[in-house]
Amino acid sequence: MFEQCEWLNRPANWTLTDERLRVTTDRATDFWRETHYGFTRDSGHCYGVRTAGDFTAQVHVRGQFETLYDQAGLMVRIDASQWVKAGVELTDGLLMVSSVLTVGQSDWATGTRIDSAGDFWVRASVAQGVLRVQYSVDGARWPLLRLAPFPRVASYFVGPTCCTPERGGLVVEFDDFRVGAPINKALHDLT
Repeated sequence: MFEQCEWLNRPANWTLTDERLRVTTDRATDFWRETHYGFTRDSGHCYGVRTAGDFTAQVHVRGQFETLYDQAGLMVRIDASQWVKAGVELTDGLLMVSSVLTVGQSDWATGTRIDSAGDFWVRASVAQGVLRVQYSVDGARWPLLRLAPFPRVASYFVGPTCCTPERGGLVVEFDDFRVGAPINKALHDLT
């Protein structure tokens, strides 16, 4: 799938080998719009594909998250003011499952602490104007992270993302990146 991807904010250092994307974040990268902090940043890294409408995407992520706000996961983007990023983020000294939904302004929701040493999966589905985000620590069980309305458009940009607002140099590896038709499962089906 990576052969179809293009960069939004290409990092200075990245490699793609055998369907494994390795990224080293540039300094002071982030995606955020206004809320609480009062600034807008659109400098994070995302290596994505354009969909033909509704979809489900997932990716496996490995990283050594060490500094406040180190983050990686999956992004779904319409434009600079309409997007979601979901995955993990280091906050308050803990690696937390988190998501930021932006429709004009960003929100930020943190959830469960991840005890998988920075090794996890994230899945995003958009179907009929609804966004569903799930995560997994074993690739088999997928608890719900977020359910929200999301704008309907003809095409979305979706792919692995990573940011380091407080530094540069986070090394993240992504593999098992897939994009296909939206999943047709009950909301609380954990598979």
